[in-house]
Amino acid sequence: MPKIKVSADRNVKLPKAILSKSRLKAGDSFTIRIVSGSIILTPEKFKNGKKKLNSQSKHHTKPKQALLETAKKKIAAINTNLRTARGLTEAETKAAAQAGLIDPDQRWWWTEEWQNGERKAQRDIDAGQVSKVYDDVDEALQALKGEV
Repeated sequence: MPKIKVSADRNVKLPKAILSKSRLKAGDSFTIRIVSGSIILTPEKFKNGKKKLNSQSKHHTKPKQALLETAKKKIAAINTNLRTARGLTEAETKAAAQAGLIDPDQRWWWTEEWQNGERKAQRDIDAGQVSKVYDDVDEALQALKGEV
């Protein structure tokens, strides 16, 4: 995983590999949130409500339109309150990714299975049941092995 730094003027430079893999380009906007101590950057082009469905959306069948509407509501709920929102079904994540509502490479994060884990992690954080924050991976691995 590449390391990046925040510059003195609070800018962050993303590596080329990340930009190309995520299909981002100069000028793209993000929303930012903190979830379970992690910083999550979501490109606006994948954020619910910020990008209209692709040009083929008017050609979706009624069942697919209904699936997309349900997915949009769940995405909005997750973005609003991760602690109580329910994740998407596999069919909903597929439709949402095809419509540009979520990043296709991040479909797993929006599933109910993953969101259930996020809710459990947040309950642990809220209860103060967290481990030490480690400065680097080696230190964390040593702690897991009981060497620290």
